[in-house]
Amino acid sequence: MTLSEELTWRGFVNQMTFPDIKDLDKAPISFYFGVDPSADSMTIGNLASAMMVYHFINAGHKAFLLVGGATGMIGDPDGKKDERNLLTLEDIARNKNAIAEQYKTVFEGKPFTTVDNYDWFKGVEYLDFLRNIGKHVPLSNMLGRDFVQSRIGEGGSGISYAEFSYSLIQGYDFLTLYRDHGVTLQLCGGDQWGNSIAGVDMIRRIEGAEAHVYSAPLIINKATGKKFGKTEDGAIWLDPTKTSVYKFYQFWLNADDEGVVDYAKVYTLLDQAAIAAMAEQVATNPGAREAQKTLAREVTKIVHGEARTASVEKVTTVLFGGESVANLSTEELDMLAAEIPTAALGTSVIESLVGTHVASSNGEARRLIEGGAVSLNGEKISTDQSIETLTLLKKGKNSFILVR
Repeated sequence: MTLSEELTWRGFVNQMTFPDIKDLDKAPISFYFGVDPSADSMTIGNLASAMMVYHFINAGHKAFLLVGGATGMIGDPDGKKDERNLLTLEDIARNKNAIAEQYKTVFEGKPFTTVDNYDWFKGVEYLDFLRNIGKHVPLSNMLGRDFVQSRIGEGGSGISYAEFSYSLIQGYDFLTLYRDHGVTLQLCGGDQWGNSIAGVDMIRRIEGAEAHVYSAPLIINKATGKKFGKTEDGAIWLDPTKTSVYKFYQFWLNADDEGVVDYAKVYTLLDQAAIAAMAEQVATNPGAREAQKTLAREVTKIVHGEARTASVEKVTTVLFGGESVANLSTEELDMLAAEIPTAALGTSVIESLVGTHVASSNGEARRLIEGGAVSLNGEKISTDQSIETLTLLKKGKNSFILVR
């Protein structure tokens, strides 16, 4: 399958400057892709674009993955209603290093070069930049940007010169990578189209050369019509300290039936036969949620590795599939303990329920037990008792306590 066919089948077709997507199937292209270091982790929104990048690398194109040490000092204003708070230099350094490490994880085993735009901006003199770069950028282009108009128009919060100039900085990245590495293509998320076009125009005006942009589409939750990956708890992060491996896995496991196959095309490397099998599972037996299990397994493997994926699957089976908690390793018990309340061995069932706030009082706990709503390791109980061995205590269908 050619790259253009792969991108089309997987749904990675959005805006592009190429007259024909099949232009991507010709000679190898040097391209770049970057992530704004506004946080110390990518989200699954970034991951969607990164998976698109993966297919470009697989097709033989040469990747330069950028961490924005310079752009991070300003912050991308696109899509923001108000001025960003500036990050400290220490925050920027930590964030860009974290993103660089995530590049290594997501693109493990694939060839790429990491670049930091601070390396070429740190020596740039202000007057030289205005004379050699700013002189070639029409103000009308910058004023025409949607985010600029929304900020300076009636009711807008205003915009600083620094944020107004952000597209100049990103355009200079493209120009520098073109000059130093022959980069002629920028890959980006759909929300970065305007910033990316600035680089194409700069290369054309200053170098008289042709460059292109190819953007990934916004991933939409088909069940809600909203941006995919936004939850009540906020974004879904790749960093396990921000979104635990368990919560990450559960997010995919809870994917909607309408979108699960499309999510798998974007977020996994499964081939057409495997995706077709998922579609068949959704059509014939959606209640088994086998497609969601496959999606959760494959995405978690890419981000967190096979060992952690196997552990989180085992923990999930203990909670919802009837496997014994005694079969979990110490590490897996720790993973489980980070997600559900815990009580100490030697406490009674009532003490465990009340001490973890699963029941509001001894009386409520006793009524739950007598009503058959409480089980120990899958066995319902009708009277209170002391818990002396490793136990998974369960109230109802979805309230758990680990007693260890």
